[in-house]
Amino acid sequence: MSVTLSDPMQSDYFQIQPAGDIAVMTPAAEVENLPSNLIEPAAQIVLATLRADPPTYLVVDLSQVGFFGSEFISFMLRCHLLVKKRHSELVLAGVSPRIRELLRQTALDTLWAIYDSKEQALQELRSSD
Repeated sequence: MSVTLSDPMQSDYFQIQPAGDIAVMTPAAEVENLPSNLIEPAAQIVLATLRADPPTYLVVDLSQVGFFGSEFISFMLRCHLLVKKRHSELVLAGVSPRIRELLRQTALDTLWAIYDSKEQALQELRSSD
């Protein structure tokens, strides 16, 4: 599973890369300002990719994103529901202090494990198997 989603201007929004039974999804910094009419088509492609080749773990690497709004939270919840249906787990990595506070305020920090970096998440997930 390897997909890069782009707009017509070739600005990448999401990348999904396999790492064994773990997939790493990396949203680009542009998702902070992405209008809902563009995030929805990108979300549909990401979700279709995850359905076609479901990973055991999905790491969402947010290291390039400083903040996001309700559209992106909705997208992450849809990813979460999809991987949970397949008895998998979604975790977050590289979360900025601002996003961490948003997750705390919405109690989403109790839904997902949060790691300081993608590398830490991969190491922890691989050692838990």
